[in-house]
Amino acid sequence: MNLYRPSAAIARVTAASLRPTGAATPTGAVSLSMGEPDFETPREIIDAAVGALHEGWTHYGDLNGDPELRQCIAELVSEEAGRGVGPESVLVSHGGAAAITATILATVNPGENVVIPEPTYSLYPDAVRLAGGEPVFVPTRADNQLDVPALLAAAKNARLITFCNPVNPTGAVFSKESLEQLAEGLQGTDTLVLADEAYAHMVYDEGFVSCLAIPALQERLVYCQTLSKTYAMTGWRVGYVVAPEDIAESIRAVHRTMNSSVNAAAQRASLKALQLGPGISAGMLAAYRERRDYVVERLKNIPGVEFTEPTGAFYAFFRYPQALPARVMLDRFKDHGIVLRAGSEYGPSGEGHLRLSFAANLDTLKTALDRIEQGIREIQG
Repeated sequence: MNLYRPSAAIARVTAASLRPTGAATPTGAVSLSMGEPDFETPREIIDAAVGALHEGWTHYGDLNGDPELRQCIAELVSEEAGRGVGPESVLVSHGGAAAITATILATVNPGENVVIPEPTYSLYPDAVRLAGGEPVFVPTRADNQLDVPALLAAAKNARLITFCNPVNPTGAVFSKESLEQLAEGLQGTDTLVLADEAYAHMVYDEGFVSCLAIPALQERLVYCQTLSKTYAMTGWRVGYVVAPEDIAESIRAVHRTMNSSVNAAAQRASLKALQLGPGISAGMLAAYRERRDYVVERLKNIPGVEFTEPTGAFYAFFRYPQALPARVMLDRFKDHGIVLRAGSEYGPSGEGHLRLSFAANLDTLKTALDRIEQGIREIQG
């Protein structure tokens, strides 16, 4: 007798989500598939965690997050937003993914629409489906910027608009003007905006403006952040969400049900990271910039490849010349010893593209780009 019967929520997610889950890299292949810094967590942060363990931070903590860490986050957000934000609006989460998922589960009812500009991070539609909502995909413009008129048209009667900025997978940084236009167009509606700014400190050109700094967004903004990318702390699983107090309370209720309290010592290390600030990762950013420049130059010289130069995050998202589905192309590239991600994972308009992560050293990138160039020429025939 088969006693397993997946819930409707699981069925909704698995029916629509086809991306691989941690498949092993073929022997001898080079993988540029992971969205993870290749650097170690800075020593000062590790030492803070070790010290916290010796000091007894080994017990259950506050379900809303370490009070001192929440206060620190509130102060940083207040400075960015230009207004006072208290710790009662802050939840420390089990990584950025839990912040995003808890927000969507707390704010979206079955049948409600959630507008998602894409290509974008695949967690958003998965979480929407888990909540019983309906993802409404709106392609970004050819330059990977927001198509604000199309977003606003799709957002009529929508509960939520959600996006990341800078963008995984395209590396785009949305302009201040487009964010202001979006905020203005949402006036008089009850549509919320979920802004995931995980790559906010990985920007290579001037121009990044946080949604926190857009006054007309503040009353409807749910801001999600993580320490994973900036501080190379992916395995520590600490993120946070900041929202108007009544919305934050609902998000807390979902998060504590799914996750209980976040690791106490990891939160003390996160407090140290935020006190040190993103400057401690300046060497990482300089390396990413050098790698970005190398990848851009190489891709420009591969016949038939089209892409918009990334100005944030550590990804290049490129269209290949072959008339093949992205997942087929992905498999062809594996035969050439290179593992990437299929663009179709990131939304309908990602079909015909592949995502490359340049969170790898230059020697690895050279080998990978050599294989990509050779693969495209040979597959093209």
